Amino acid sequence: QVQLVESGGGLVQAGGPLRLSCAAPANIFSINAMGWYRQAPGKQRELVAAITSSGSTNYADSVKARFTISRDNAKNTVYLQMNSLKPEDTAVYYCNGRVSYYPYMYWGQGTQVTVSS
Repeated sequence: QVQLVESGGGLVQAGGPLRLSCAAPANIFSINAMGWYRQAPGKQRELVAAITSSGSTNYADSVKARFTISRDNAKNTVYLQMNSLKPEDTAVYYCNGRVSYYPYMYWGQGTQVTVSS
């Protein structure tokens, strides 16, 4: 099954930065919105940030002013710059891309982000 490919997760100390990347393979085209979700143990998956093909963004309140989402349409890639990380940001982060044709949504395999206090 075609998936988006994430990279950049890891272990970081509280207050530090981390940058996530997510690339769509060439056979996934005309991606509309792309976004990052996260899921902490015992919690539901939640939207962290999203960006449309024209560059409009929205963020979860918990990450506003700390995280920045961006995308390179030519490379079919979306990024998540995470600054001032907190232990509560610890989760598996998933990339998501929405298209107007079946299957309408693609996911990445997830990348672990762990923030130590």
